[in-house]
Amino acid sequence: MLDKLLQKTNNLKLKHKLLVSYVLIVMIPILIVGSVVTYYFRQQTLDRAVEQATNNVGKITMQLETMFKVPLNVSDLLLFDKEMEQLANTNYQSDLQLTIAYRNFSTFRDFKNQYRELSGIKIYFDNPTLVNNLEIIPLTATAKESYWYKKAMATKAINWLYVKGEQDAPVNRLSLVRQVPFREYHTFGVLVVEVNQSELNRMLIQEPFETVIVDEQGYVAAAKNADMVGRKLEDIGYSSDLNSLAKGTYRKEINHRDSYVVVNSIYPDSSVNGLKVISLFETQSIVKGANRVALIGLLIIALVLLVALFFVYTVSILTTKRLLLLSRRFNKLAMGNLNVVSQIDGSDEIGQLSRQFNYMVESISRLMNQVVETTEQNNQLEIAQREIKLKMMASQINPHFLFNALESIRMNAYLKGEKELANIVRLLGKLMRKNLEIGREKTTLQNEAEMVSSYLEIQRFRYEDRLEYELNVAPETARLRVPALIVQPLVENAVVHGLENKDGTVKVVVNLTIRDEELRVSVEDNGSGMTPERLQEVRELLSGPEEENNRIGLRNVHQRLTLSYGEGSGLVIESEYGRGTRMSFSIPLSMV
Repeated sequence: MLDKLLQKTNNLKLKHKLLVSYVLIVMIPILIVGSVVTYYFRQQTLDRAVEQATNNVGKITMQLETMFKVPLNVSDLLLFDKEMEQLANTNYQSDLQLTIAYRNFSTFRDFKNQYRELSGIKIYFDNPTLVNNLEIIPLTATAKESYWYKKAMATKAINWLYVKGEQDAPVNRLSLVRQVPFREYHTFGVLVVEVNQSELNRMLIQEPFETVIVDEQGYVAAAKNADMVGRKLEDIGYSSDLNSLAKGTYRKEINHRDSYVVVNSIYPDSSVNGLKVISLFETQSIVKGANRVALIGLLIIALVLLVALFFVYTVSILTTKRLLLLSRRFNKLAMGNLNVVSQIDGSDEIGQLSRQFNYMVESISRLMNQVVETTEQNNQLEIAQREIKLKMMASQINPHFLFNALESIRMNAYLKGEKELANIVRLLGKLMRKNLEIGREKTTLQNEAEMVSSYLEIQRFRYEDRLEYELNVAPETARLRVPALIVQPLVENAVVHGLENKDGTVKVVVNLTIRDEELRVSVEDNGSGMTPERLQEVRELLSGPEEENNRIGLRNVHQRLTLSYGEGSGLVIESEYGRGTRMSFSIPLSMV
């Protein structure tokens, strides 16, 4: 599956790859992220609104609990008020007597004036001698059939209800309704303590959302919108089942609009029923601002993406056009045209490729010319090598003749008692044979030491008492393999140059040792040495041009050491004028 996808991708044109990559990697992720951020922002706005509504409802509930303490305390005091009991249970014989009694009874008015939470106090009692003065109200058949009166007479506990009242005794307030027993007279009345409507509305007027206080019948006892007070929930377009909701947050459809409803309940002390505080808001009204901001953001993102798409498309067209031009140049080169030149400008990668293409064409032309010249040189060299082989075949007899002649001289000298001369001839023959056998890249250090020993013996025979030597070879170095003729040139240099301009005896010391995991080779002499200028010149010659003679010199030794073992193993020359010269090198044991 992956291979097929890669194959299809490779078959697409570059501009299509760029466009697809832009859509998949930039456009779609940004749109997804923008949608997620928009949804998150919208949800955060809703959550904050729900949290605010919940906090506000909780605050209103606490304020109501505080406010309801006043009607509760007043009703408790009136429950044992003897003056009210006597006033309600007296059978008045005349209107004057009733008027005087009403005038003397100021308890209800005093409580109303004392507490701003109260709108009024009423007592309903079955006494036909009473007259309705909006505080002491004789019980009528209509009142007896009312919901609030039946609730009050059904229990001695407190009820909180929205009481409408009668036409001649209107209430239309959220009220505390409770039964008042007159034990002395064995009668009952109903006390109605009205809550100040303006205080309730003032509590809700500052709420940001629509908030209502509802009794158990569904009547709106207080609301932010005062026109709703006294009407049932279904009459103002709300569902009646809102009043049956428990405390919490709900998502409902109110007036055919998606809304959130926050519900809290309050149950004052000693009450058999409670009230509901309901706050609701339309979802659209809350997210309207967020939707507008999100829409603007998405439009900006879409505009930016479209502009970016235009630039990506333009760049892809320009890029593919330049690549096609470069491809045509390559086709011409492949057909053998070495005069083709790419003229694509720019400092980007394609411009660099164009310049590299031109360099490549020049290099190919130059290399082809070099190949032609090299082929001609190789042909000439091959001819020269054939001539050399012929000369070598002709001269092969010479070394055998020389060795045989030297061996005859040695035997003749030995028979005549010239043992020293015979030994020198033997060493010379051995040295020459060793030199002629040098065809291997490496030899053992023991063979190298034998050549050095033979050379020094011959030179001591030549210079007699003017030359002394000391050859120190550590036994563990015998089988180590080193490049052939790597020590003998150093000894030759010490002998030849050490005896120059030096009177008396010159001593040459050769040390082949192992120390610190290295093979260390040194050749010292106490000859005439070199001046600092000559020493510097010799050191520079080590890396200078090739020597023009057939002798394997110091430069050859130095170059073979550095090529085989690195710069750290090169030849080191130390010299002091009049005191001698020391040449040395070291090779890691791991490399020999």
